[in-house]
Amino acid sequence: MQNNFRPQGFSILPPVVKNLIIINGLLFLISVVLEERFGYNLNQNLGLYYPESTLFRPFQILTHIFMHGSFMHLFFNMFSLWMFGSALENHWGPKRFFIYYFVTGFGAAALHLGINAYEINQVKEVINAYLANPSYEAFYEIQQIDTRLFDVDQLQDFLRNWSTDKANPQYTQYSREIAEALLQRKLNVPTVGASGAVYGLLLAFGMLFPNTLLFMIFIPVPIKAKYFVMLYGLLELYQGISNNPGDNVAHFAHLGGMLFGFILIKYWNKTRRDTFY
Repeated sequence: MQNNFRPQGFSILPPVVKNLIIINGLLFLISVVLEERFGYNLNQNLGLYYPESTLFRPFQILTHIFMHGSFMHLFFNMFSLWMFGSALENHWGPKRFFIYYFVTGFGAAALHLGINAYEINQVKEVINAYLANPSYEAFYEIQQIDTRLFDVDQLQDFLRNWSTDKANPQYTQYSREIAEALLQRKLNVPTVGASGAVYGLLLAFGMLFPNTLLFMIFIPVPIKAKYFVMLYGLLELYQGISNNPGDNVAHFAHLGGMLFGFILIKYWNKTRRDTFY
């Protein structure tokens, strides 16, 4: 195992990293132009949807890795891709790095969709129970599903009106429509970004060069790569389990990238005992 990264024949911007950055940058620029000029949201077409969604297309499993929701989202992912990916591609070579990057990207999507399946099944149970016996009091359970799916002001206005006439069948019917619409909104939230693959790169860097000191703006002292990876992994796990209503980050996709990266490195290490990969 290598403790520190001391590259030989080091390339500041190796070919796979360079081309990934170019593709991501170009697609972001195209998405901005299409949105501003034609009102066409490329993220909504190339982002990854849950398979039950009517918006899901198989190619999104690949394309979502190249799409980003904002410039800062793109910048931090591409900076991390360059920072950690360059070291890994120089160490592994382009072919192995290419395989690793996309395995972790697809692995991130797989875990994210798995968690989505669990959450959506829970939403279905709550909504089906409500549709079977709707009432003003029972609607409280619907409100607990996910506040990000609601227009909060509109919902509060509706509840105030309904509270003055709880037996009104029109309000009851409207509450049914809200419940059904919530499920569709849950299904139709796209996931975009290279973050899952980037977290896989972070994991690999920590495993291959564990004692390399990293200097981070938000950490006042240098920290060894292995501890930085552990902290980031634990933070993502905590945030994913917390499920903060105001948080729109796919934390389990990040963990999926790290998990599949760990498995792949262990597999490579098992099959090539003369070299640690």
